[in-house]
Amino acid sequence: MTRVLNLISDTNIGGAGRVILNYLKYADTSQFETLAAVPRGSLLKAPLEEAGAQVYEADAMADRSYDRGDVGVLRDLIARVKPDLVHTHGCLSGRVAAKRLRVPVVYSRHSAFPVPAKLRYPPGRWVNKWVNEHYADRIIAVSPAARDNLVDSGVSPDKITVVMNGVAPVPRTSPAEQAALRQELGLPPGAVVFGILARLEDYKGHLDLVRAARLLKDRGVYNFRILVAGTGSFEQEVAQAVREAEVADAVMLLGFRSDVAALLNILDVQLNASWGTEATSMALLEGMSLGLPTVASDYGGNPWVVRDGETGLLFPSRDPAALAAALERLMNSPGERAAMGRAARALYEQEFTGAAFARRVEEVYRQVLKGV
Repeated sequence: MTRVLNLISDTNIGGAGRVILNYLKYADTSQFETLAAVPRGSLLKAPLEEAGAQVYEADAMADRSYDRGDVGVLRDLIARVKPDLVHTHGCLSGRVAAKRLRVPVVYSRHSAFPVPAKLRYPPGRWVNKWVNEHYADRIIAVSPAARDNLVDSGVSPDKITVVMNGVAPVPRTSPAEQAALRQELGLPPGAVVFGILARLEDYKGHLDLVRAARLLKDRGVYNFRILVAGTGSFEQEVAQAVREAEVADAVMLLGFRSDVAALLNILDVQLNASWGTEATSMALLEGMSLGLPTVASDYGGNPWVVRDGETGLLFPSRDPAALAAALERLMNSPGERAAMGRAARALYEQEFTGAAFARRVEEVYRQVLKGV
């Protein structure tokens, strides 16, 4: 049995935490035992334990990648747990600690964003290359876009394996349940329902959705609704933009929702408008499992998830006019929406299932332990 200790610095439940939770649903428990270390008090502890992981709390790494004091705390933890391999999700402190104990390290890069100039050119590029390659035996990039970021900042492509995320299929709700939720939300009959399920942060592009809605209304297009589910630091700015654009009848801010599966089931099209960081969006994959077509920005990993013109439409990021045009096209083309939805479901089954993701991660573990 191979013991793998995951180190994750999140105190909340974010994308990296969801990746581990998805893996646990499909892990080969006959060969791999999954352990996890989280900051003390992290909201991840309970769901990880419910998913079957042995969880350790550490007085270290809370929402930070590196701290000299954290290295010692994590070194003691690793020495006590004695894993065969350490898998870090960010958490440079954990990589340093594991290497000092000569424990093999896999590091997952979960984000894609513009590489700053200080990492594109020496000496920052040299330092970044050395740190990443010295403190990891293998780097998992969850998107080709994340891989390209690493390479642009000096990391050798030979160190990187792309393993795109996979998710469990979202359960289907009954027509009666769907009708009840549509009524609860006040969705008018015949309205095309778009939806975005994401944290409300500037870089998620919610303001572009508001501007696109205004452009559509200015053109006399009214029979649509955009459901915005989620909370975040940009919540007030988005609410103010909705008021100022006078689109509250079209852009519905739902706040935090625990019924994500139910919401996905009443959408006609799912949305992603990111322009600052995006790798393999698990929200998009979940929608694809239900056969939802997508309208998404061409930023980061989105072009590797959405096949433009086949499973959805891509638009240039931060371009509300292009976004509005994509929305209107799918509003006016129910046949195209249906065809894209079928193609999206087929692509999910082919490439993005949770089982496929787990097998690819475990193959990386085997290669690292073999020294390949």
